[in-house]
Amino acid sequence: MNDFEIISNIKGLGIDMIHNAKSGHPGIVLGAAPILYTLYKNHMNINTSDSNWVNRDRFVMSAGHGSALLYATLFMTGYALTIDDLKSFRQIGSKTPGHPEKGVTPGVDCSTGPLGQGFANAVGMALGEKILKERYRLNPAKSLVDYKVYALVGDGDLMEGISYEAASLAGNLKLNNLIVLYDSNGISLDGPTSKTFTENVRARFEALGWNTIFVKEGDKVSEIDKAIEKAKRSSAPTLIEVKTVIGKDSLLEGKCSIHGKDLEEDDISQLKSKLGLPTIETFYVNTEACSKFRGFIANRVNKKYMEWSNTYQEYVSKIGDGNKTEANYLFQNVFNYNLFDLKFDFKVHTKQALRDTNMIFMQALGKNIKTFVGGSADLGSTTKTYVSEFADITSENFLGNNIWFGVREHAMGAILNGLALVNLKPFGSTFLSFSDYLKPAMRMSALMNLPVTYIYTHDSISVGPDGPTHQPIEHLAMLRSIPGMKVYRPADAKELLGCWQRILNSNFNPSSLVLARNEVEVMEESKAEDAMNGGYVLRQETSPLKLILVATGSEVHVAKNLALEFSRMGENGIRVVSLPCIENFLETEKQYQENVLPSNVLKIAIEAGSPFGWHRIISNPKYVIGLESFGMSGSKDQVLDAMNFSYEKIKQRVLGLLREL
Repeated sequence: MNDFEIISNIKGLGIDMIHNAKSGHPGIVLGAAPILYTLYKNHMNINTSDSNWVNRDRFVMSAGHGSALLYATLFMTGYALTIDDLKSFRQIGSKTPGHPEKGVTPGVDCSTGPLGQGFANAVGMALGEKILKERYRLNPAKSLVDYKVYALVGDGDLMEGISYEAASLAGNLKLNNLIVLYDSNGISLDGPTSKTFTENVRARFEALGWNTIFVKEGDKVSEIDKAIEKAKRSSAPTLIEVKTVIGKDSLLEGKCSIHGKDLEEDDISQLKSKLGLPTIETFYVNTEACSKFRGFIANRVNKKYMEWSNTYQEYVSKIGDGNKTEANYLFQNVFNYNLFDLKFDFKVHTKQALRDTNMIFMQALGKNIKTFVGGSADLGSTTKTYVSEFADITSENFLGNNIWFGVREHAMGAILNGLALVNLKPFGSTFLSFSDYLKPAMRMSALMNLPVTYIYTHDSISVGPDGPTHQPIEHLAMLRSIPGMKVYRPADAKELLGCWQRILNSNFNPSSLVLARNEVEVMEESKAEDAMNGGYVLRQETSPLKLILVATGSEVHVAKNLALEFSRMGENGIRVVSLPCIENFLETEKQYQENVLPSNVLKIAIEAGSPFGWHRIISNPKYVIGLESFGMSGSKDQVLDAMNFSYEKIKQRVLGLLREL
C-alpha cells in the first residue's frame, strides 16, 4: 500500500462529497491532498480517540473552502466520522458543514471560511502555546504544553491584509512553533493570480522575520515531508510554499472554473480511472489504505500520548498538590470566579473615567487569573489596558500578561480568537470607533462561542476635538447586532464591577466592554449585583409611575439628573432604569423585565449612539433620543450642543415628547 493509493482515496471521497452535495470546491481537493496526507501521516501529533487532547498539534484550514479535503482526510485518519457523515456534506445538521466549524466536526480545531482569519487564528494559537508552555512547566526541560500549530493557506488568504498583519507580529515574536503550508497554485476564483498577485511571497515573509521553504512539486510526498521536518527545527515561524496544480487530473485542471464547480460525470469517471479508483462506485473506501494510514499515525503518536498522560499526573501531583483545578484550565475555558471577593471600595460621589477604573480591575485580574492575557492595538496608554505590574510578552519572555499588538486591529481580533481556542482568557482594546476593524473577528468569536473580551474606550461624541473620524455613532448598534455578542456599557465603577463579574463567568460568548473616557460619578443608587442582570431600576418613582427614562453608560447620569430636576418641579412619577447590557437583560425572566420596564408605561431611551436596534426595548422610535449623523470637531461641550445632545437640549426633547401625550 503506497502513498498514491491513500492520497487517491482521499481525493475520491472529497470529489464524491462535492458531487453528492452538488456544491463545493474540487480544485483544492485534487491539488492539495498530498499536503494534508503528508502532514497527518508523518507530523501531526493527534489522538483520534481523544480529539480534545490538550497537547495535540493544531491544524487550521485557513482556506476553509477546502473542507471536503479536510473531512475526507479526517475520516481516513480515524476521527469519529462515518461514510454517512461524508454523504451529508453541506446538509443541515451534519458533521460536515460547508466550511469547517469548531465543535461540529471531530478534529476541527477552528471555524474558518473568511479568508485570512484562519491564518491569524493560527498565529494566536501558536502564541497561546508559547504562553501556556511557560505557565505549565514542571521544570526547565518539561512542560504540560508542547505542540505545533499548522495551517493550510491559499493565495486568497495571503492577499487579505489581515494575514500580513498577523505574519508581521508572528515574525516579531519568533513563533517557531507555527508552520504555514501555502497551496501555491496561481489561481483564484476569478482567474489567474498573475492579474492581481505578483509579488514575491517568500521574500515578503522573509522580510517579516519568517523562515521560508520552497517545494517545487506539490505531489511529491517526500519533498513535502522534508520541508515540514526542516520547518520544525526552525528558530522562526515558517512558510512552506508548495507549488500545486488546482484540479490536478481533472478535465478542468489548472483553470479557475474548477475552484468552486461540481465536476461533470464524465470528468469524475476519467479522474477516478487515473487515480486507480472504481469508476462507478461512489464513496469507495480502500479498507487496507485506511488501516495503513491510521496505523502510521498510531505507531508514531501512541507513545507520545502515554508520555503526556504521565506528565499530566506528575504535574497535578507535584505542582498542584493533587488538585487538578489549575491544570484543568488547559482543558476548557470554564471557571467560576468571584470578583466581589476582592472587596473594592467605591467612594460615592467621587469621579473617575471608567477607563481608569477599569485599569484598577485589570491589575487585579492579572494577579488572580492565570490565563488572563491581552493588549491593545497600540493604544494601551490611552485605553488604560496595559497591566503595568506585569511583564510584556516578547520573543524572549512568554510569561508576561501584556501583548504588544501594534497598530494591527484586524489581526488582533483574530489572534485573540486563537488564544481563546487554546483556552486562554484573552482581551484586546482600542477606541470604539475602530471596532469596525475587528468586526470579522468578532463575528467569528461569536460563531465559535469564544470568551474573548473586547474593551472599547472613547465611547461617544464627547471625545470632542478628535472629530467625527474618532466619534462613534453606529458602533454600539453594530456590536449589538452580532448574535451571541454581549455588549456592556456601564454607568459607573459599581456597574463596571458587575459587568466584569458577568464577563469573567461567561464562558461561551464574547463580550464588548464599552467605557467612557470622560469622568463619571460613582452613584449612590447604582448596584454591581443588579448590573449583572443587564438592567435594573436605578431610581424609583415616589408617585404613580408616569415615565421611565432608560439609558446606558454616561447617559444614565443625564437621566438621573433629569429625574431629580423634574422631581424638584413636582413631577415624582419618573423612574430611571440603567441598562448596562441589553442582551443580559433580555435573557432574564419575563416577569423581571416587566417589573423593571412595565409594558404599559411610556419609556424614553437616551444613548449617545444610533437609535438603531432600540426597538427591542422601545417600540416607538420617536422615543429614542440618540444620534443619527456623524459628529464634528470641537470641544466636548460645543459638540454636544451642536449635536443636540447637551443636558439642556436632551431635557427639552424629553419635555417636548411629554407635551405630545
